[in-house]
Amino acid sequence: METLQASLSIMSKASIWIYILKGVAFTLIISVIAVLLGIIIGSLLALLRNYCNKGFNRIFKWIAIIYIEVFRNTPLLLWIFICLVFCPCPSFLNRKMFGLTTVEVKLLFKAAVALILFTSSVIAEIVRGGLNSVAHGQFEAGHAQGFHIVQVMLYIVLPQAYRNIVPTLLSQVITTIKDSSYLANVAVIELMARVKKLLSSAQMYNGTGAINVSDVFVLFGVAAIIYFIINFSLSCVVRSIREKA
Repeated sequence: METLQASLSIMSKASIWIYILKGVAFTLIISVIAVLLGIIIGSLLALLRNYCNKGFNRIFKWIAIIYIEVFRNTPLLLWIFICLVFCPCPSFLNRKMFGLTTVEVKLLFKAAVALILFTSSVIAEIVRGGLNSVAHGQFEAGHAQGFHIVQVMLYIVLPQAYRNIVPTLLSQVITTIKDSSYLANVAVIELMARVKKLLSSAQMYNGTGAINVSDVFVLFGVAAIIYFIINFSLSCVVRSIREKA
């Protein structure tokens, strides 16, 4: 009981909560960037895979297929380590930013690239499912109104496809937020990385001079609750929007 009280005392310090909340901010920033770019890249890949079926355009279809299948069927953690080693970092990021060191900024960029590559491949298949759910008559109706293929896709097909995939896309957004915890393996300062850092120095905060088992349950329990609150809140907001639409 004494060790549990000592572990709970860690969370009574304002500096600890500030440190954790900064990690939450980085988690959300990385996840939002990964999802937004994932939707853009994934939509392009889905269009190429679905509609580039003739002549020279088939090359783009096969490029999209290879990209999607390679990234979707291999572990995210693998691509995090590959990007960590091989991905070049732009020169303008070679400086301190957001309270992070130069090394941490570079790691953050490389890890984010890996998350974007992986997320876009999954979203591509989600969007492709949405495109396939749109009746072919919608294309004919658009052409009958004098729209060319780009206008048909932008004004008729894609809006319907996105509406159809909202539940599945929401699941992927939640998965992306949770998958951002993998970035802790490359010392990126997001939520899980900060919790691991706190655990490694828990003896400095719990007053016992040692890391206790209860420290693990308390710190990782707090992380689990934060992830739950973020993802459950997101689910409730999207559900409310869909009910009002």
